[in-house]
Amino acid sequence: MRLQPALAALLICLGGLIAPARALTDVEASKACVECHDSDDLPDMSQGPHGEVLKKKPPMDAAALAMRGSPMADATDPRTPNCISCHGPSPTHAKKPEGVKERPRPDRTFSKNGGTPAHERSEVCQTCHQRDAKQALWGGSQHESADVACSSCHKVHTNRDKAMAKATQTEVCYACHKEQRAQLQRPSHHPIPEGKMTCSDCHAVHGSAGPKLALRDSTNATCYTCHAEKRGPFVHAHEPVSEDCASCHNPHGTTVASMLKARVPILCQQCHTPHVAGGVGAVGGQRGVFPPGAPGQGGSAIGPVTGGKNVVNIWQGRSCTNCHTQVHGSNNPSVSNPTPQLMFR
Repeated sequence: MRLQPALAALLICLGGLIAPARALTDVEASKACVECHDSDDLPDMSQGPHGEVLKKKPPMDAAALAMRGSPMADATDPRTPNCISCHGPSPTHAKKPEGVKERPRPDRTFSKNGGTPAHERSEVCQTCHQRDAKQALWGGSQHESADVACSSCHKVHTNRDKAMAKATQTEVCYACHKEQRAQLQRPSHHPIPEGKMTCSDCHAVHGSAGPKLALRDSTNATCYTCHAEKRGPFVHAHEPVSEDCASCHNPHGTTVASMLKARVPILCQQCHTPHVAGGVGAVGGQRGVFPPGAPGQGGSAIGPVTGGKNVVNIWQGRSCTNCHTQVHGSNNPSVSNPTPQLMFR
């Protein structure tokens, strides 16, 4: 029993001796890399989050080769990254075989056309970054399934990773999402071009339980992060609103105010049958509302009723929202029908 503390101390000492040996093996191998890839080749890397690996030219010591920007930046820690950690030993790249004209690539490369599959590139990054809770949903996510790798968006050989800075993040996203870039140039859009928002304010780019990489578990929950006043609950709810804000809105931008997909009443009529004069429970006879193409109405969605007390005319700039003012939901009942179809302030 008395030997156990001594044995434990011995194991700790041995562990301390073994760890630096493993780290220095990679450090020594990395010296071959910086003989060619020095600070002139990659000038920004020495100031980047992966440390000062290229700040000094050979001969280098372990401290100079340690990625000091890492949370585990210790040259004696085997987890401290260096050239070999990401690119592999790459012996044929470090020393070109005789008779070979072109130097072979490293064991692992991180460019799109470098030959290393996307999932292998990401696995290398996740050996260190797996502790980040954001990575939990990466496997099977839309980006991962589309062969997007960490290095597709992030640049490690620089001190300015555009994907990490809000001012430049959209440039990275636009490289693939060109349709969304065009939509954001439309008159009605979220203030992303103005720099007040960025893509990651709504999207969880590393994976999400919600649709379209939504930041929350649903589209609506994501929208309510900013638009809490639309959440409700309301006595009379508008089902499309409570189910999916995107039923009526295109969040990236449209040519209609409030980012609506179409103008009212056309937008409303995609779900709602227009009020028909004389119909059961309809307000058409009372409000002069007719279906599109009604005889004598000039094909308008809303036309006048001759002699009607309350004439609604689309040519006077009136439409569904003249009566249905609270389309996101209301606590007031209908004024014309037991069914809550008119929602007033």
